[in-house]
Order: sequence, then structure tokens, then C-alpha cells
Amino acid sequence: MLDDPANALTILVLSLFVGIEVISKVPPLLHTPLMSGSNAISGITIVGAILAAGHGERGLGTVLGFAAIVFATINVVGGFLVTNRMLAMFRKRER
Repeated sequence: MLDDPANALTILVLSLFVGIEVISKVPPLLHTPLMSGSNAISGITIVGAILAAGHGERGLGTVLGFAAIVFATINVVGGFLVTNRMLAMFRKRER
């Protein structure tokens, strides 16, 4: 099924639309808990991307694996920064 590039492209486009629709419906109060779940998923993505990039063959898979490593790492670091900033809002201030 995914051997055909048209099917793979169709699934990618549909998943983008569904992802945007789902994320746009999330209330702001739930963004931080969802960010921690997103970090866990991105951690799994990093492991899979390392396997894809380090497969030993040079080609498109290596380039896409490297790009996935970079983007997933940016997502994880950004998620931790946002979560840390949100948690700082609830800490008691020392005077």
C-alpha cells in the first residue's frame, strides 16, 4: 500500500489536515500536558530517526533520518522550555 508514492503522499496530506484540525481544537489550558506527551512521542521519533539515519546506506533515507533527528530534537527542547516556563508561573516568589 505505501509502496506507491501517490498513496504515501495522500496519507501524509490527510494526516497533516487531521493534525492541524485536532491541535486547533485544544484549549490553551491543556497545551502544557499535551506538550509532555508530544515530548515522549518525539523521543521515540528520535530513536527511530537515528536508526534510519545510521542504517549505513547513503541516500534519501539518511537525509530524511537526519532531518527527523534535527526537528524532533528541536521539538523536545522547545517542549521542555515551554513546560519549564509554565511551571515557573506556579512557583512562589521570594521577596
